Amino acid sequence: MAKRILVVDDNIATLKQIGAQLTSGYDVSLVKSGELALRICRQERPDLILLDVEMPEMDGFETIRQIKADPALNPIPVIFLTGNRDTATEIRALQSGAMDFIAKPANKDILFHRLELHLQFAAYQKSLENTVTELENSIVTSFAELVECKDDNAGVYALKTGNYAKLLGRELLAAGVFRGELNEADLEMIVRAAPFYDVGKVGISDIILLKPGPLSPEEFEEMKKHTLIGAKFLDTLYERTPEQHYLKFARQIAQGHHEHFDGSGYPHGLAGDQIPPAARIMALVNVYIACIHDRSFRRAMDPDTAFGLVMEGKGTLFDPRIVDVFAAARGKFTSLDRAREPMANIQGRELRHEEHSGR
Repeated sequence: MAKRILVVDDNIATLKQIGAQLTSGYDVSLVKSGELALRICRQERPDLILLDVEMPEMDGFETIRQIKADPALNPIPVIFLTGNRDTATEIRALQSGAMDFIAKPANKDILFHRLELHLQFAAYQKSLENTVTELENSIVTSFAELVECKDDNAGVYALKTGNYAKLLGRELLAAGVFRGELNEADLEMIVRAAPFYDVGKVGISDIILLKPGPLSPEEFEEMKKHTLIGAKFLDTLYERTPEQHYLKFARQIAQGHHEHFDGSGYPHGLAGDQIPPAARIMALVNVYIACIHDRSFRRAMDPDTAFGLVMEGKGTLFDPRIVDVFAAARGKFTSLDRAREPMANIQGRELRHEEHSGR
């Protein structure tokens, strides 16, 4: 597939010249202004942008500033087109985030060489980033599986939380919930962070974690501490690796996934909007996944029963907007997990206590 090149210049003659030079090897779009360029970028995501510096209303520097400020557009390489080759302009071009600059009128051979060089570099960089991300995700999941083994779940939760959080997050974004609070980039971070939600259980005694029955009040108070232990651990990890921004969301989730929308949860009794959106999303995901899987103290319940318990928590345990979106997409969530045997000899009252009390 031909690479997509967006050429931005207010000079029609320049656009026609560059368009004629590139049409044989690339899929080329020609636009006359920075405003239109931004619109095209958001719709089509070109592989590279050739951007004129001197344009009326929105010049090249303001255009690239807005491109680089948008996480979705930031990776697109930009090459400046300029008829002004003074040192100050060139330095400013590179400082603004441009990969290179080409003098106008553009020589065809130089233009092709620069385009191919930066397209190949961008492809290599993307491949490298994907490899690093896959490695990081594998480490996160493996670590979370190790933690979950303490809780007798054999890594089941660690492998599933990200999938459920991704589906719920996408449905929330599509429904306009958390508009202005969460975006696609944030959701990506939340999905990566989700397996860390119970990391604090490394600091909880196995006697409590694996107890085959309800916890005593004293044991329950000890269990609550896993939220604070996890938050402290992730705070330290984030301080050591500040470039790993998903750890900010991991900390919110680890500390806040047992907070209740009505303020009755723990560790801090936060309510409503005091609870970070990532933690509110994970609160529902945590309960639903816990319900449909076997635990050390009970068997799994069928998805319909689990769904009913989530609905009962609307406005008390869970943000009602999240519950409504979850309900609207019920079939999608059910399809993520194989139907399991209905739980046996467990009364709903007892189950609600166990699930909602932090197990």
